[in-house]
Amino acid sequence: MFTTEIEPYRLSRRGFLSAAALGAASIAVSACTTVGGQPVEPPPPANVEPPLLDYATMYAPVSDGGFELPGIPFEKIDEQFLRQIVPDPTGQRPGTIVVDTAGHHLYLVRPGGQAIRYGVGLGRAGFEWSGDAVVQWKQKWPKWTPPAEMIARQPELAKYSAENGGMPGGLTNPLGARALYLFEGNEDTLYRLHGSPEWYSIGKSVSSGCVRLINQDIIDLYDRVPNKTPVIVTAGVGQELVATADRKAIPIDAGVPEGSILLGPARTISDSIF
Repeated sequence: MFTTEIEPYRLSRRGFLSAAALGAASIAVSACTTVGGQPVEPPPPANVEPPLLDYATMYAPVSDGGFELPGIPFEKIDEQFLRQIVPDPTGQRPGTIVVDTAGHHLYLVRPGGQAIRYGVGLGRAGFEWSGDAVVQWKQKWPKWTPPAEMIARQPELAKYSAENGGMPGGLTNPLGARALYLFEGNEDTLYRLHGSPEWYSIGKSVSSGCVRLINQDIIDLYDRVPNKTPVIVTAGVGQELVATADRKAIPIDAGVPEGSILLGPARTISDSIF
């Protein structure tokens, strides 16, 4: 009689079902992991910026540093000046801050051709200086020391002079919840990216200050950028940059307080910064 030896290769019905179940499980694991029985979505691709929260959440009241920041009535602000992810119009390297004084926008360049855009309000100092700088000092709830020129115009501010210790950080402080201090080389430009309680000034030109953001936005920006972040200030994204370093900005404060620990000599903006 003719026979074939197929018995070693024969699967029982139970074995077949077990193998099928194992294969299905392995496919499921490769697509999604679980924690505590709940599915966990895979992370977004590396070059895609994770979506921001909705406006009601982004601009909700915030408890920060012992202060209670009020919520922002974002419905009253032109939507172009609210925080959002946009295609990067600057062409700069990821990690660079670009301030477009013509458009009243600040861009934080991200990978993948994207940028986080914030609306800004600009004072006289905001239009007085343009060029390249580096964040040399960062402060939460910074102290404010009005410069002598400002005190001469408003003598009631003398109680906040540098000699008198300045104005402590707080909800009414002109520098808001955060301040980024910009240096060009080793020199303080007196140019600041700072918060402001005056949300209604965003997208507008006001009488004083440098580049002001909604307090909730400057907190977000502060947390995203490291020290030594390069900053480009220009009168128009896509236009040739014309530096005006020889022109002195109208200061918002008397400069970085004496004795502050800075971040060392600022380097020229180059690949070495990134």
